Amino acid sequence: MSTNDHEPVTIVTGGTYGLGLDVTIALAKAGHRVLAFGLSSPQVSSTAQGFTDFQERAESLGLSEKIKVLEADVSSAKDTQLVATTALECFGRIDGLVNNAAIGPLGTVLSTDEALFMRILEVNLKGAYLMSRAVLPHLIAQGGGSIVNVGSGAGYGKPGMAAYASSKGGLLALSTAMAYDHFHEGVRVNVVIPGGGGIVTGMSVGRFGGDIEKFTSRPSPGTVAGRPMSGADMANAIGFLLSPAAAAISGTVIDVGCFSHQGGPVPIRSN
Repeated sequence: MSTNDHEPVTIVTGGTYGLGLDVTIALAKAGHRVLAFGLSSPQVSSTAQGFTDFQERAESLGLSEKIKVLEADVSSAKDTQLVATTALECFGRIDGLVNNAAIGPLGTVLSTDEALFMRILEVNLKGAYLMSRAVLPHLIAQGGGSIVNVGSGAGYGKPGMAAYASSKGGLLALSTAMAYDHFHEGVRVNVVIPGGGGIVTGMSVGRFGGDIEKFTSRPSPGTVAGRPMSGADMANAIGFLLSPAAAAISGTVIDVGCFSHQGGPVPIRSN
């Protein structure tokens, strides 16, 4: 047996860039062994591409041995099964899954063509289904585990986000359904919603044509901490939900930011 058998093993989808990278690094720092995967080529409405930043950051922090990086498409059943198999081969078990991979082009029903609508659903919703389907048998066989799905305030409906909102609303329902279905098998399923505005990710900047200054200069309510949410904030919430400290929590939503799922975002403070 490996001397690391006591360390939890977690898979992070879309874990090689942006918020996903922050989650991967934070979990590895906290003692997880992590398999992070994504695509090296840029995706629609996102600036995320390649694994160079990921590898450099992991190496600089001395975490390379704790992290396995893999190129895989979360919308492919074959790829998600390969991810699960690779995690077992590399680390011997699977304890947690973070379904973070997503794309978020803006648009109404009229301005979003059918192919793009379906691609958003395939990545954001079908991807979580496929990856959960790949790991659930292993979690159940070992007596339980934790799945954390990264949602969005758009999951309750937001203007100009018809397809993205549909995918994230579906993810909320899927999460609750899985929490019910696997309650007695010890598998916890929860949702984390990043919010607060101003956080730079491949998706958020991509929606502004890759113009970081244009994105960061726009008004934002931030969080109750008096600043925008950071990747570390989200990683802390995810780390808690994956940990034994959350052993009795399933079917819940934690909004890390400005609780935009409770009727709308906090208004911008006027000076």
